[in-house]
Amino acid sequence: MAALLTATGSDYSQSMASATADIVAEEDVLIRRAKRSDARAFEALYRVHVDKVYGLCLRMTGNVSEAEDCTQEAFIQAWNKLDRFRGDSAFSTWLHRIAVNAVLGRIRKSKREQDRIQAVADTRPAALETGDSGELRDLAQAVDRLPEGARHVFVLHAVYGYSHDEAAAMLGIATGTSKAQLHRARKLLAQQLEEQGFEV
Repeated sequence: MAALLTATGSDYSQSMASATADIVAEEDVLIRRAKRSDARAFEALYRVHVDKVYGLCLRMTGNVSEAEDCTQEAFIQAWNKLDRFRGDSAFSTWLHRIAVNAVLGRIRKSKREQDRIQAVADTRPAALETGDSGELRDLAQAVDRLPEGARHVFVLHAVYGYSHDEAAAMLGIATGTSKAQLHRARKLLAQQLEEQGFEV
């Protein structure tokens, strides 16, 4: 670490590239071991990725309890499907796709079980906790208030950096729909923040 801190210019770039390559190589070793049913290797992968997977689930659901359940489901599915990971994309991307599917599956199940609230699902988020004051305190809370479709696209594209093609594939929608939902999300966020006195 000291070498990284004291390196300058091209030395620093080379040191960072080398460190990144070491991390990727170590992850590849863990994946290979986990594929051979090594639970400790999978636990190490879990520790590396759980925070980002949980963050994705939390932003998509807007609910801590739901996010925890979806995160757990995503890693159970990842363990069960690990032999299907071919390395065509980054392991984190593969995990995120599984997490998105876990969230969407939970939403579909919830909608089937609660038909009485289906009509309002697109106009108000499932994110509000009991006792919420209704005031937006920050951008994260504004995102939680977005309609479901717009929120999902915003999280994947604007927060996690996936392209519209990638976000659309994860969500099972057209690329054009992803672009339209992002436009809708940005417009609604601007309106909400303006109403709270923020300059946008």
